[in-house]
Amino acid sequence: MTDTADPRQKLGDLAAAAGIRRIHMLAWRDLDDVEAGGSEVHAAEIARLWSEAGIEVLMRTSFAQGHPPKARRDGYEVVRKAGRYLVFPRAAASEAAHRYGKRDALIEIWNGMPFFSPLWATGPRLVFLHHIHAEMWKMVLPPNLARMGDTLERRVAPRLYHRSRMVTLSPSSKEEMLEVGFRDELVEVVPPGVDAQFRPGGTRSATPLIVGVGRLVPVKRFDRLIRAVVEARRSAPELELVLVGTGPDQEELESLVDDLDARSFIRFAGRVSDEELVRTYQSAWAVASSSVREGWGMTLTEAAACGTPAVATRIPGHVDALAEGRSGLLADDDADLARQIARIATDASLRERLTTGALEHAGHFSWDATATRIMEILVDEALGRPGLRRPGTSG
Repeated sequence: MTDTADPRQKLGDLAAAAGIRRIHMLAWRDLDDVEAGGSEVHAAEIARLWSEAGIEVLMRTSFAQGHPPKARRDGYEVVRKAGRYLVFPRAAASEAAHRYGKRDALIEIWNGMPFFSPLWATGPRLVFLHHIHAEMWKMVLPPNLARMGDTLERRVAPRLYHRSRMVTLSPSSKEEMLEVGFRDELVEVVPPGVDAQFRPGGTRSATPLIVGVGRLVPVKRFDRLIRAVVEARRSAPELELVLVGTGPDQEELESLVDDLDARSFIRFAGRVSDEELVRTYQSAWAVASSSVREGWGMTLTEAAACGTPAVATRIPGHVDALAEGRSGLLADDDADLARQIARIATDASLRERLTTGALEHAGHFSWDATATRIMEILVDEALGRPGLRRPGTSG
């Protein structure tokens, strides 16, 4: 294989060596979906870079409101058919019947519900599982469905996927996967990258500013972040909070802000452009995440690339996305979250040290490295290297 400094050429050479010219990706949602999040960003970046390397990529997802059933984005094809839950059986049936043509490899993106690819797929295959959902089931589904989801994830899936090569985002997420029965030797950790648009610059806010970014949904626990900021203002009276994003919890969160008489220092920015998001990160004194569960915590590394440290809950994903004491601070509970936010707001030397550490930490991550490493794993699958499943077998 040619040794080259061009990452696209390296990707193309890797794929060509294994005869991989066309890859199908199965995903619940795509980047144009109103509920798109980190999983969709991850899939889109991988698809974009593989397409730029000359690999034909088709992404099969559910309908996205206001968007056509077929589209091209950044060089790859997006096919949107079926609703939120019917997409799983319909996409599997379409792939099993080769309705979208021949594929040389398959990527299954398991975001809550799997596509059960071991039952029907042949040939080289990888599964992306960003994290175990655990208590998230109870937060997003009725009790009976939550129990079904938890049983599927903890008891059924590890057996069904016991011979499947899997990719997750962080060492802590891998540990959780091993705890429920996935096999150590088949789970690879490949951290996500950081887009080059996230960089230092702009103007830092003259007064303490915390920013929270994400869908306004129960698993993000923005209510706890709001309360933490209110508490932290006892030590930093000028502290403000901006929440970037939309979601079904917005009305409830706005009512909470009113109840706490916090409208003067907590603002809902809604959805913003990429350019505005960069400026928001650059102006903040810290980004904060109070999430209950993450595969990584992409907002933490995006902000770090802008020179903005983080304060986050101590959960799997966060503990890897954030270098504790160097690029940010971790909180053990709600009271600690308020304390750590107050520290960022009141300790200038701490902020300076964490700002330097954030930039250094973010420098370890790139989408080129992520896309290349995943392709290397896929090539291993295609070539049937020792210890891996041979091409054309299922399981």
